[in-house]
Amino acid sequence: NRLSMIRQGQGLAMRGARAMTAKSSSGKATWDGPRPAGYPTHVKTIASLKKEQIESVLDMAQDLKASPKKYMDALKQKTLLMLFEKPSLRTRVSLETGMHQLGGQGMFYSLADSPLGKKETIQDTGKVVSRFVDAVSMRVNSRLAVEEMTANSTVPVINALDDYGHPCQMLADLLTIIEHKGSLSGLKMAFVGDCQNNMTYDLMRTASVMGFHLTVGGPKSSDFEVEGGVIQECEALCKQPGGGAFRITHDLQDAIKDVDIVYCDSWMSYGVAAEERTERLKALLPFQVTEKAMELTKPDSLFMNCLPAMRGEEQTAAVIDGPKSVVFDQAENRLHAQKALLVSLINGFGWRPAVHNE
Repeated sequence: NRLSMIRQGQGLAMRGARAMTAKSSSGKATWDGPRPAGYPTHVKTIASLKKEQIESVLDMAQDLKASPKKYMDALKQKTLLMLFEKPSLRTRVSLETGMHQLGGQGMFYSLADSPLGKKETIQDTGKVVSRFVDAVSMRVNSRLAVEEMTANSTVPVINALDDYGHPCQMLADLLTIIEHKGSLSGLKMAFVGDCQNNMTYDLMRTASVMGFHLTVGGPKSSDFEVEGGVIQECEALCKQPGGGAFRITHDLQDAIKDVDIVYCDSWMSYGVAAEERTERLKALLPFQVTEKAMELTKPDSLFMNCLPAMRGEEQTAAVIDGPKSVVFDQAENRLHAQKALLVSLINGFGWRPAVHNE
């Protein structure tokens, strides 16, 4: 019996050694099915997507908005991890609702009480969560966090807002413009106000990639001007076939004269200290969008703001609540555009439901 026990122990040890040297069967790709070509695509800015990919997302967004039941199982049993460092209303609600409507699940994770970036590195987190979930969205303070996550994640990562871009808002805005204008062809847009922010940068990229014209207007000050790196990036994008154009001015009337769309964003973002308000208001007030300013635009022009908005600051109440305003269409279209983006990233660009459930 003693000899038998020894031999049995030796056999277990040998099997254990073989198990330690054998190739691991772990890794989400080994048990979660095949991936579409080019997988994963990470969306750090709107320029992370090619023009044809953006057009594909917008085409799906229009279809699923018109026929949502066709897509009710598009992401069945799929999970989106939503990382939030910054406050949110539209982003969280639209992403969670969208995943539910697609048959999947959106999982909110607050970084306020998280070890991410402190006890646990973003690099390790990216590698770990890639084995649990099907996509990751991040609403964070710094572009560096998005860069680190995309460098270490093997599932798609979506920048849901950082200090460098807001691609989800861009897709919603493009969908809104197409609904109201029919197309982007020949479009002239003006963004006015604080030009040193994520919205300005991604609007510049959007115009450059999608082939329309954008004028950026804001104070001539190092506190409000576009980063040089973004200007260089957009100059290169404009040189691509079908590229758009942009220019920068420091005069409100020059910026908005005869444009199709006037766009502005909050002057007091979440990161602005209370003691800075007075100086910022003084510098930015010449770029407030008023009814008189809107008279300089085309007769059928639109007013856009990605929200939240402060009446009496970046625009007057008469403008944002007036007949040219489409701000709540923009807000709604966050839901439809993000649903289309998630389906495209997880299932592949050009994917469409094989079976209609309507």
